[in-house]
Amino acid sequence: MDRSKVQQVWAFSYEAFSSSGCFQSDVQKKASRAIMGCKSGSFGINVSQCPDCGHTEFHNNSCRNRNCPNCQAVNQEIWVDKRRAEVIDAPYFHVVFTLPHELNSLIYCNQQLLYGLLHRCCARTLLELSSCKKYLGATPGIIQAIHTWNQEMLYHVHMHCIISGGGLTPDHRIRKSINHFFIPVKVLRNKFRGKYLAELDSLYKSGKLVFSSSCEKLRNSYEWTGFRNGLYEKDWCPYIKETFNGFGNAMEYLGRYTHKIAIGNSRLISVDNQQVSFSARGRKPGEPRRTVTLENTEFIRRYLMHVLPCGFQKIRYYGFLNNRGKSKNLKLIFTLQGHQRFQARYVHLSMAELIKAVWKIDIRVCPECGCFGMQSIGRTYGTS
Repeated sequence: MDRSKVQQVWAFSYEAFSSSGCFQSDVQKKASRAIMGCKSGSFGINVSQCPDCGHTEFHNNSCRNRNCPNCQAVNQEIWVDKRRAEVIDAPYFHVVFTLPHELNSLIYCNQQLLYGLLHRCCARTLLELSSCKKYLGATPGIIQAIHTWNQEMLYHVHMHCIISGGGLTPDHRIRKSINHFFIPVKVLRNKFRGKYLAELDSLYKSGKLVFSSSCEKLRNSYEWTGFRNGLYEKDWCPYIKETFNGFGNAMEYLGRYTHKIAIGNSRLISVDNQQVSFSARGRKPGEPRRTVTLENTEFIRRYLMHVLPCGFQKIRYYGFLNNRGKSKNLKLIFTLQGHQRFQARYVHLSMAELIKAVWKIDIRVCPECGCFGMQSIGRTYGTS
């Protein structure tokens, strides 16, 4: 098997990383096993055969772990296709909420709790402000995806949100914004900051927060009060990244973010048994791309920092896309619009049909005789 570049890093140095004493959670260990075993045969194989010439193909199974760089492409295409069918006739906006780095230590040792809090506060901020008649006066559709990294894979917690510039009013009408974002950024920032810090303080007072050695002093209520008050002075940095007037392309754009991981194989330039080099954007807009070089063990440490807690929902839906009311809301919106602009294209396709439709590769054609009709004759299941 030809290993991917990320797999090569693990093959060279995961044993050394594990021996170094760096703590790994169970979900991080599972992610590492998945990365090392993906498409290696560890997860079993699929066997197909040509009925005409008898040629047999063996395909190693992928791990399907959401942290593996080899396993996101198909899931991303299926997700984007489903979301396109939920697009309404309205502008779409990409909003990013970023938390101050001063919170990093506290968030990292309370990931499940504080990532969830970030999801809730972003959504409530957008929904409450959107409901005001001076902004939109309606409930929009919102899709959120949390990221925890920057270009160098350092800890940088932020939320990507796609929000529709149109939604349902309380009397079941559609109201749309004009083609620029309808909430002033300062209003957005102040509302979000106030919500997050108020709920964070509530968690502190109820004793639900855990403190690692790096933030141990915050156990003291006097230190906590000073820390909390200082956060009000920091830059919470919400900004409008993109505006979409082409409807469906907003979902395709967001698809780059929803299934993205800390770094993919395409950014890795070189790997050897000691270090890895990868490309990163310039530090400021307009600056050229740069090369970052890390020791393999440091690369693994940074990569594993961004493995989400077991079962944590990275992507969440709010507003008229809330899972409990989505079907009913979309049916009403499409009825009011008089049409549904997009339909899902891949929902009934087999995996072979999907690969052909998206990547123009037909795995049913025999590579030996060229006949159409390669048939699956069985599979094995790995022990990983």
